[in-house]
Amino acid sequence: MSNQLPPSSPSPPRKVWATLLTHPSYLPGLLTLSHSLRRHTSSYPLIALYTDALPPSAHAALDLRGIPKRRIDALKPATERQYEGDARFEDTWTKLGVWGLTEFERVGLLDADMLVRRNMDEVLGVGGIGGDGDGGEMVFAAGHACVCNPLGRGHYPETWVPENCAYTSQHNDPDAAQSAAAPCTYGLGALNSGLLVVNPSEQIFSSILAALKDPSTATYTFPDQELLQNVFRGRWVPLPYVYNALKTLRWQGVHGKIWRDEEVRNVHYILTPKPWESRKVERKEDEVVCGWWFEAEDERGEAERKAGICDGF
Repeated sequence: MSNQLPPSSPSPPRKVWATLLTHPSYLPGLLTLSHSLRRHTSSYPLIALYTDALPPSAHAALDLRGIPKRRIDALKPATERQYEGDARFEDTWTKLGVWGLTEFERVGLLDADMLVRRNMDEVLGVGGIGGDGDGGEMVFAAGHACVCNPLGRGHYPETWVPENCAYTSQHNDPDAAQSAAAPCTYGLGALNSGLLVVNPSEQIFSSILAALKDPSTATYTFPDQELLQNVFRGRWVPLPYVYNALKTLRWQGVHGKIWRDEEVRNVHYILTPKPWESRKVERKEDEVVCGWWFEAEDERGEAERKAGICDGF
């Protein structure tokens, strides 16, 4: 595997982007995410984090495109539960392994269902993160979760209502929302782990592994992010929505009051279907943001064809 990055590379880059890939179904998302980072001239490489479950075909696709890889262990809580309403959450515990990547000074962990729209390298330089998790220091940076539950999903917590949403608090000052976030303790203190800015640390990773042994994890609706917000409550740096722009924020009646297309750095295509699964957009509100992904995917495909890459991904 020619692009394998050893756990202890002689001179690894100090700062990197990373994304977890456990199944080839998310490979089109990762490849287009990688393309979008290059398209917007990021100075930092994207590393694909994989587990032993990833098949050879996915490895071959990454190698063909020169995307570096790093193996990590799959993580599961001691007390598991089934996520019938959200099967996509089965593997997200493994994202917590980013704290074990101690060969790097800082990692920006991105979900594979994201698309970079503007250069956002500055987020890897966000201040206020430090320490080993046992003091009062902030432990990581992330964006707020939207707890409005606009689709009325029955398995979401009853407390997930607009009045508890951090983004609702910014409706009266949309200009400020482009560059500042509500405090991390606002409302439910809930985060979305689609983008995490992390200083890897063995001590913090040990705390996380210990938390995975707590039986209370079986009650979580949102696995990794619920663990993080419980273990490190009030100890994360909140990022403006533009760095993890959940596509539903743009919907009328959700947080369209603060959303500005031209300000968004990074779109997060939460929920299903993912844009690579179908070009039939189910909701009119998603036509613009899905159009961005389709355009980037077409651009990637054309560039790869010119480079002689025709593997169907």
